[in-house]
Amino acid sequence: MKKVFIVRLTETERSELEALVRKGKTSALAIARARILLKADQGEEGNAATDVEAALHRKKQACASRSRKLDGKAEAKLVATCCGPAPQGRTRWTLRMLAGKLVELEVVNSISPETVRRTLKKMRLSLG
Repeated sequence: MKKVFIVRLTETERSELEALVRKGKTSALAIARARILLKADQGEEGNAATDVEAALHRKKQACASRSRKLDGKAEAKLVATCCGPAPQGRTRWTLRMLAGKLVELEVVNSISPETVRRTLKKMRLSLG
């Protein structure tokens, strides 16, 4: 069974949404949601409580979904290792070797080469 929601906007809410769509100075998602609200509006005056702000903007998370593996000190240790001499028998570091070295130095308990790659990319460093 399809859910049906009745949307009733006041004149001020309707004019704010129309201005938001007309200006186009906000995110594309907010503009799309504003258009949906305008199309869903029945145009009748009523006492139905609508929360236009909640429909347009996402709710901020109270805390991050996942904590970072590498903090500032760990990133500095990664950069120092990466810029240092390569292991014997190698010409340069690989992502897998850097991840292993960080675990060996007890900077982190475990880390993937992909996390090392993203961290180096964020810092605009490359292994090449």
